[in-house]
Amino acid sequence: MPASSTARRVFLWVERTAWAAGLAGLGFWGGSLLAGTIGSQREIQRFSALQSAVVEAAAPVAAPDTQPWDEKRVRAWRATYDQPGPPPLALLRVPRIGLEVAVLEGTTDWALNRGVGHIEGTPLPGTDGNAGIAGHRDGFFRGLKDIRPGDRLELETLDGVQGYRIERTWIVKPEDVWVLDATSSPAITLVTCYPFYFIGSAPQRFIVRAVRVETAAKRSVS
Repeated sequence: MPASSTARRVFLWVERTAWAAGLAGLGFWGGSLLAGTIGSQREIQRFSALQSAVVEAAAPVAAPDTQPWDEKRVRAWRATYDQPGPPPLALLRVPRIGLEVAVLEGTTDWALNRGVGHIEGTPLPGTDGNAGIAGHRDGFFRGLKDIRPGDRLELETLDGVQGYRIERTWIVKPEDVWVLDATSSPAITLVTCYPFYFIGSAPQRFIVRAVRVETAAKRSVS
């Protein structure tokens, strides 16, 4: 067999092997990325499904940025991927800090690892009154460290999207539950531990108060 023919066969074999390896690597990377996006957005997708009996395909929503999170919190969040639970009550967004998270009922470990939790005994999110929502300082609520008065907060329920304005933030002791007392106007109170990077059980609580500035129109049911 001529040397040129042998070289050509070797070249083709190497080329095909390289393509196969490349495609395999691309498939692994794509599968990992897809798994992360699906896991992080599961609750948001479940909420969307509640809004209509027929859910059309929508553009994918970016996975949350877990880089600022504590490593243990990331592992706990991932561990909730395949655990069943009740559907979300609402979606909470603070656009300026890039926060978008499902609001689940209660403050169990599952709820706070999966998203953020509605504090029992306070009005439901989106209703009149002072709705309390808790989250981990080393997880979804890590970004609250950068929040400022005047920032916009959005709450999406099955009735629509309501707009809120961050009124103030302050730091209290764990026993200062008066922050959840009734308010004269519809409000949302976010609660997380403080300091944000404290190692161990944090000694204080960081509070964010937002007041409603826009009331959503009721969704029409066809």
